[in-house]
Amino acid sequence: MPIRIVRLGSPRAEGEGTRIGTVRRPPRGVPKAEFAARDFYDVWFPNLAPSVETMKLGQAAVSEAEWKAFKKKYTAEMAEPEAQHALSLLATLSAQTNFSVGCYCEDEARCHRSLLRELLADKGALLDHT
Repeated sequence: MPIRIVRLGSPRAEGEGTRIGTVRRPPRGVPKAEFAARDFYDVWFPNLAPSVETMKLGQAAVSEAEWKAFKKKYTAEMAEPEAQHALSLLATLSAQTNFSVGCYCEDEARCHRSLLRELLADKGALLDHT
């Protein structure tokens, strides 16, 4: 039952399971009661989102050097004990249940979810590669 890495707000895939929002902020202008119905997320889990400062670095990254700086900072944040526990939990759950994690960014290659995919893989998570 691999974890799907998704763009929040995109249509759900069949069998996707619970959608977890690994974002710093809820979607703007959307009532909380409509988050799941609008395919954003069922559960908000900012524990795996970049800090506000790091998020701004990632959003502003244009060059490869800027992206590397974001990657280094986010990876350091995810090395903290609380993040490591969360990654381990999701990796363990990936063998038992369907769920997805995601962010709003259009391009996964320039989004923390691409790095989150790697971090989860390093923890032994089963990942959907479609």
